[in-house]
Amino acid sequence: MSQILIASNNQGKFDEIQALLLGLKVELLTPRMLGLEISVEESGQTYEENAKLKGKAYAQATGLMTLADDSGLEVDALNGLPGLRSARFAPMPGASDADRRAYLLQQLKDHPHPWLARFRCVLAMVRAEEFVRFVEGICPGEVISDERGQNGFGYDPIFLIPELGRTMAELSMEEKNRLSHRGRAIQTAIPILVEFLKIVP
Repeated sequence: MSQILIASNNQGKFDEIQALLLGLKVELLTPRMLGLEISVEESGQTYEENAKLKGKAYAQATGLMTLADDSGLEVDALNGLPGLRSARFAPMPGASDADRRAYLLQQLKDHPHPWLARFRCVLAMVRAEEFVRFVEGICPGEVISDERGQNGFGYDPIFLIPELGRTMAELSMEEKNRLSHRGRAIQTAIPILVEFLKIVP
């Protein structure tokens, strides 16, 4: 069975990707499962650069096909911020997801509604000896001031999908994987992985 390393120890992210790849005969691994500790400085100026930096570091350390993503929330009223800095947007050290959401809403409070935004995910598929492909997924929506839902993580509780009238954190895993930025990127990646790893679907 082919093995694929997910270049993250974020359990929420792993669960989403595992659900998306459920139909493939692959074993998904995290760095923690392998006892691997790598610190990758996300010094790129684009999502692509950061995803490739992470993917290359983990692929070269393990020899495994590696999926590495860089994702961000882009808010029009803030000229695309937090964007690349989404995970590090709040200035306080050791900020939690709740801290980042609160800080984002503080930055938006003087801007008129609606706070149009999109989640963007760029996924790099990397092997130790070669870079394979980038794929991208985008989920449009808007930021709202009240937190709703218990599912998901990060900015999900304040990211509304207008056509559903629900936040990302109010969606089931199946709905989220169909609509989310990461879900759309992984769905695009599946046929590439199948062909490249010679996986029998």
